[in-house]
Amino acid sequence: MSDIRQAKVLILATDGFEETELTVPQSRLKEVGATVHVAAPQSRTAKESIRGWDKTDWGKNVAVDKDLESVSPQDYDALVLPGGQINPDKLRLEPKALAVIRNFVDSGKVVAAICHAPWLLIEVGAAKGRRMTSFESIRTDVVNAGADWTDEPVVSDRGLITSRNPGDLDAFCAKIIAEIQDGNHASRAAA
Repeated sequence: MSDIRQAKVLILATDGFEETELTVPQSRLKEVGATVHVAAPQSRTAKESIRGWDKTDWGKNVAVDKDLESVSPQDYDALVLPGGQINPDKLRLEPKALAVIRNFVDSGKVVAAICHAPWLLIEVGAAKGRRMTSFESIRTDVVNAGADWTDEPVVSDRGLITSRNPGDLDAFCAKIIAEIQDGNHASRAAA
């Protein structure tokens, strides 16, 4: 079991992330003692922040700690992918973002994706054969990628955590913390 106070968590996002889907996990993980870094593609770090989307309009800016180009997945225990429609759609076009996500998945580390962020898991080939959930509007995408989609607040399958929307953030954050404490998940079955 890993000590959450020793854990390092990377949140990968760009402009258009659903505000609470980044800020709530960031806050909860910090509250339990984890080190949390926000990384964004290089074009965004020039501004030193990324802009959130708050339900129906632009929201707050969040400080960026790391340029995506300088991120080394082996330095982290877990990856959090906030949703919103804009954020994951933009990140799907970033080869470095996809490489980082693929590295986390392949290494068996915890990867948590909420709302539309499972698009990123689909893009790196991580959905096939997994039990997952997502925002309802991308259900067909998840199913077509070979996942067993279910309508639950949070689903975990071998360290791959998915959740539906901001209403599920309590369950999502609790599962991230629990899975980090459980350690590497490369060979575990769905829970």
